[in-house]
Amino acid sequence: MQLLKRTAFCGQITKDFLGKTVTLNGWVHRRRDHGGVIFVDLRDRSGLVQLVFNPASCTTETAEKAHTLRSEFVIAVQGTVIARSADAINEKLSTGHVEVQINSLHILNKSAALPFQIEDEGTISEELRLKYRYLDLRRHQMHNSIKIRHEVLFAMRSYFNEQGFYEIETPILSKSTPGGARNFLVPCRSQPGTFYGLVESPQIYKQLLMVGGMERYFQIARCFRDEALRASRQPEFTQLDIEMAFVDEEMIQTTCEGLFKILWKKFLNIDLQLPLKRYTFDDVFKRYGSDKPDMRFGLELQDVTSVFAKLDLSFVKAAISAGGKAGCVVVKNQSFSRTDMDRWSDRVTKELGAKGLLWFKWREDGTPESPITKFLPADFLAQLQAIIPDLTQNDALFVVIGDYDDAWTILGQLRLALGKDLGLIDQSSFQLFWVTDFPMFEYDKDGKKWVARHHQFTSPQDGWENQEIKDIKARAYDLVCNGEELGGGSIRIHSAEAQSKIFDLLGMTREKAEEKFKFLLDAQTFGYPPEGGVAFGVDRLIMILTGTEAIRDVIAFPKTQTGSCLMMSAPSTVEDAQLRELQIKSTYIDPKASKK
Repeated sequence: MQLLKRTAFCGQITKDFLGKTVTLNGWVHRRRDHGGVIFVDLRDRSGLVQLVFNPASCTTETAEKAHTLRSEFVIAVQGTVIARSADAINEKLSTGHVEVQINSLHILNKSAALPFQIEDEGTISEELRLKYRYLDLRRHQMHNSIKIRHEVLFAMRSYFNEQGFYEIETPILSKSTPGGARNFLVPCRSQPGTFYGLVESPQIYKQLLMVGGMERYFQIARCFRDEALRASRQPEFTQLDIEMAFVDEEMIQTTCEGLFKILWKKFLNIDLQLPLKRYTFDDVFKRYGSDKPDMRFGLELQDVTSVFAKLDLSFVKAAISAGGKAGCVVVKNQSFSRTDMDRWSDRVTKELGAKGLLWFKWREDGTPESPITKFLPADFLAQLQAIIPDLTQNDALFVVIGDYDDAWTILGQLRLALGKDLGLIDQSSFQLFWVTDFPMFEYDKDGKKWVARHHQFTSPQDGWENQEIKDIKARAYDLVCNGEELGGGSIRIHSAEAQSKIFDLLGMTREKAEEKFKFLLDAQTFGYPPEGGVAFGVDRLIMILTGTEAIRDVIAFPKTQTGSCLMMSAPSTVEDAQLRELQIKSTYIDPKASKK
């Protein structure tokens, strides 16, 4: 079959083409029969254009073939661009003033009945979309996301090239190292019993590039993490990786701000005001119960420990005596019913893991209403107003009491849930800012040992050697937008002596450190420069720029929340011969098979 070679894209056919003969390729978006005259909306990646098959102006063969066209047939056509009649103009389309009167039609391929209609935006189940992702990609919303993704990556490369950075690729198959997320393991056939780890980030490699004198590096890097998934997380993802030598925090942040100013202007038409605001970790956690707060609305947290410490309630006294605190969220001028308050209480205990939630509101006469009303002093409102001056009897109060970190985290989640449910969030706003001065260490999930909050190569702030481990601050920083962490970074440790001391604090023996990181420890003895960097989640950034709430909508071929590819049925079992070649034996027993 001879292909009619395209002379223009569908979306380019405007009044500038009037009277010209064009050749178009694409998919049949929809077909309409108006008394023998066939109208077809032809679609390619640039948009739609209307085709007209009029028996009076095309051959009988072409007219007959036009009657057989169905949705998603792939065709090539040739015809003359003519003006639409005044009553047929479609102002919503860039091509809406013209149509193409067809004289030649080639059906390049037919299409079976579709599992869903391409034009059904937002009404298709995600499972069906992911199973037939190649069809889902034809939808305008998906195509637009992929297009914007390409343009963002191109803008990144252009910006860093202008700033004198080298784009350098680093290995994906690497050494499996402790810390951070769980690695995916890849068996090495040529060295039986050994494994590569798929890199969770190019962290160590980019540090070594600074030792190698590259000084300014960036990479659009593929990264892999075997961890629990959610709407904004995938097992394989893309990261904008940046590293710079002979810099401090401000120099790195300023360089990144230049990029985000370009992106915000190009894709959101917003002029970012630089420099971006900086907030300390202690400040945002105290005010919002999160290290990545959504600042598009208020409801800042309040410390009311001094008021509740006076209450004659055993569980309150016990919690505060043990070093706990009482924190609250105040909702202004909101009429919650008793049922509403109980519903929020249930939600906080069942969904957020709180041991309990105290709520308070006030009757018209100013007396408090609460599950613990009989324990409240007559001047309870006045005591609270001494701490929260704008509190009135028209407001509602939600209180959590317990360990500071736990209580404030729950209050932060409650604050966000209230903001969403009450419609307090300004969806048109973009609050972009840095969070700095993070704790260097935190307890692991089991609460048994200290671990690095960022990673073990992060540099501590000056004076750390004379501080208790819980008080040490890191030279680390995150960029936050609308409650999402866009990325984070730090100044790195460049002293072998300091690195060894940090390993000691983490309980890592010298032998273990040598086993896992000898290459880095050696590098620190050969003129390691002061340096630092940052990495941004590209997928999450595209999600914000396109206004979608699911990261899967900005990735061409994503996985589900169980890590599955429905389209290719992956992951899957492999033949025994492949396992024998790798000298691997699976010990997994299928529960379904064991029951037979």
